[in-house]
Formats: sequence, structure tokens, C-alpha cells
Amino acid sequence: MNVRDKYHTLNGFSQDKHAQQFLLLSAICVAITFSVWQALLNNFSVEQASFTGTEIGILQTLREIPGFLAFGAVFLLLLLKEQYLAVVSLAILSIGVGLTGFFPTSYGLYATTIVMSVGFHYFETINTSLQIQWLGKKEAPAVMGKILSKTAMAALITFSIIWCAMEFLQVPYWVIYVIAGILGCVMALYLFLRFPLLPKKSIQHRHLVIRKRYWLYYALVFMSGARRQIFVVFAGFLMVDKFGFSVENMAMLFIINQIATVWLAPKIGRFVGHFGERNVLLVEYIGLIIVFVAYGLVDNHWVASSLYVIDNIFFAMAIATKTYFQKIASPEDIASTSGVSFTINHIAAVVLPVFLGMIWMISPALVFYIGAGMAVVSLGLALLVPHIPKPGHESLFKRNMATEFS
Repeated sequence: MNVRDKYHTLNGFSQDKHAQQFLLLSAICVAITFSVWQALLNNFSVEQASFTGTEIGILQTLREIPGFLAFGAVFLLLLLKEQYLAVVSLAILSIGVGLTGFFPTSYGLYATTIVMSVGFHYFETINTSLQIQWLGKKEAPAVMGKILSKTAMAALITFSIIWCAMEFLQVPYWVIYVIAGILGCVMALYLFLRFPLLPKKSIQHRHLVIRKRYWLYYALVFMSGARRQIFVVFAGFLMVDKFGFSVENMAMLFIINQIATVWLAPKIGRFVGHFGERNVLLVEYIGLIIVFVAYGLVDNHWVASSLYVIDNIFFAMAIATKTYFQKIASPEDIASTSGVSFTINHIAAVVLPVFLGMIWMISPALVFYIGAGMAVVSLGLALLVPHIPKPGHESLFKRNMATEFS
């Protein structure tokens, strides 16, 4: 056995500490590199690549395709350990970001976006799996909340540095992209060298696994992906289209969102641990119904800005969906199911933007009312989550749907 593949001889506490450090540092790496790509994309694509709405729509669709194909990560586990695949994905993400500034053309930006997106989505798939496997069921919500808070701080610092670099120093786009790419690759190399293979509690399936008893989790993940599109694509567009927000206004909203996440994410994590997944999901979806209806009715930019921040805060409650699955899953299913669920989450990302974009041309408010309807469906699903989820008790249906196939 290779030296790097030997398990730690540390005690359980040290193993847990190292696992949390790996999860935190890898998440910070993503926060830095992806924040640079996200913050500069719109301006770079218009100013350097002469994008119109058509090209940016194509780019966003291409960006989501690797997420839709995330189930392929399970097959890569035949070649790489999950921990190493996470590191490789970080490197691919960083390379894609680092190369972006050198290809200011439509096809060049499409290509670098696909490279970036493959790394990003495959990392997110493996990261979810590692979080569920490495973190204990009792500590997982609190630890996930802390990680989310610290990554939001990293994103906040990154946004602030970008703003200063562009506003006061007029740093070229390619320089910022290259610095982010190099920093991401250095962090990926550090993670590879600093953290030998950490032990896992069970051997993971290395083929696709779909189990009927996970149906409620699949449904929650699908609806979560649909809700994400309402926020990512249309809530931000509402701010610009209806209220005339400038780049500076939107940047300030991003900064406020990160500050709110830094402060609230650890509290939400503890809230999940104390009150349970069912109650947190109910709060989230009731809140989203109100927010989406309000989006459709709002005529004041201050109210709209507040809704945008509140909407973003609800993303932190996704912790509850992860820990719900952690409690109902067979240990050996986690890696494969993480890939499958990530694909399910992105089905909506491929279909909804085009469909809702056409509805937007008729009535922007109707898009958000449809979002409210999706939140109602999610609320109905959340009502089926047991107060104490566990294998054999995945939903409140009396008759357990235990038939499985792989």
C-alpha cells in the first residue's frame, strides 16, 4: 500500500479535527476561486468578449451541464479515492478560473467555463459525500453551519479585494483571474500534501445506486434545485430590470448577503441540531412562500433588497436536507447517492431558465408566483419528513417503501 493511502494512526478526536480542517480549507478554496469568477463574469463577458443576452444564456446553460452529469463522479471513484478526487476537482476549478482572462471570446469563455464548472460541480458532489461520512450525526449541523459561515467570510473578503482592485488600481481582468487560479492550485496542492488519506467508516458503492426508500430526499433535492433557479436567475434580474440596480448596487447586495451568512449560518446549524430537520424545513418553505409572493408584488427597491437578502439566508437551511439524508442513509450508499442527488438537483437548472424566461416576457410577477407554488410543493414534502428520521423511517408514510434497485 502506498504511504499516502495508509490510514491515520491518530486518535478519534484528531481524525475528526483533521477531517473538519480538510472540509473547511477545501470549501474556502472554492469560495475564493468561484467568487472571483462570479464577481467578474458579467463585466468581463460584456467588456472583453462582447456578449449579448444570447451568449450569456448559452454560457449559463453550459455551466449547469456538468452539474446535471454529476452522477459520473461515482465512476471516477473506480480510479481515485474520494478525498483525492475532491483535491483534483479543486485543481480543475482553479485552472478553469485562471485561464478565463486569456480567452476573451465567446468560444473561449464557453470552454473555460466548462472546465471551471466540471471542477466546481464534481467537488460539490464529493464534498457533500465527505461531509456526511466524516461528520457525526449529532455534530454535523453545527459543523456545517460553521463551515458555511467561514466560507462566506472568505467570499466577502474576496469580493472586497476585487472591488478595491478594480475601483482604485484598475487591475486587468486577466491578472485577477490568474492570481485566483494560482492561489486555488496552491491550496489544492497543500490539501494533497498536508492531509494523508483520512479513514472512512464504510466502503462506498462504486456504481449508481437508486433506492426507493430515498424518494423523499430525491424530491426535496429536486425542488431545491428549482428554487435555486428562481433566486440565481430571476431574483437578481428583477433587481436590475425593475429597479435599475447598478453593478455597485448588486455588489453591495452580495456583500450584505455574505455578512448575513457569516453571522447566521452557525446559528442555523445549531437550530437544525436542536429542533430537527423537519421543523427547519417547514420554516424555510413557509418563509419562501412569503418571499416569492412578495417578489411578485413589491414596488419598493428597499423592500426588494430586503427580500433578496432574506431569500439568500434561506440557502443556509439546506443543511437540514443534508443531515436528513445522513440520518436515513445506509453508510455505503452516501457517495453514489450524493452524485445522483446532485444530478437531480440540476434537472431544473437545465429546463427552468428557458421556460420561465418566456413567462418573464409576459409577466415577471408570474415567475415568482410559480416559485411560490414550488415552495408550497416543498412544504408538502417537508411535512412528510419524520421528527426522528432513521433507516426504515424515512417518511411519515406508515408503509415503508422498501423496494430497492441498483
